[in-house]
Amino acid sequence: MNSDYEIRVDLASIWDPADIVALYRAGGWWKDEYDPGEIPRLIRGSFAFAVAVDPAKGKAVGMGRVISDGVSDAYVQDIVVLPEYRNRDIGTRIVALLLETCQRAGLTWIALIAEPGSEVFYLPLGFSRMVGHVPLIYRGEA
Repeated sequence: MNSDYEIRVDLASIWDPADIVALYRAGGWWKDEYDPGEIPRLIRGSFAFAVAVDPAKGKAVGMGRVISDGVSDAYVQDIVVLPEYRNRDIGTRIVALLLETCQRAGLTWIALIAEPGSEVFYLPLGFSRMVGHVPLIYRGEA
């Protein structure tokens, strides 16, 4: 396996959809009915999209993105690293780049909804629990 320093983490405006689908699958977030052809639009529609790349393989091994209007709030989401590349600070570097990008744009309210158990990853990166707030999802029933 390559050394950590060989993994590049950069912002991207386009990427191979197959790589991104593989990352979503690794995170358990890809459903068969999803259309890989929508990946370019997903990337373009993100305020920031970061990719970690193993240059030896020419493939994305991690990613993350921010959704924001660029003026007020920002939401970090879809942080994932392929299992064989985990525990090498790649996820930390992805989040750091996304946070830096938000802060340079003047965004100060930056949040995320973490999967159960993953807060141990996010807390040392400057995130804290949002006491008094409850995450909700729309299910289409009123």
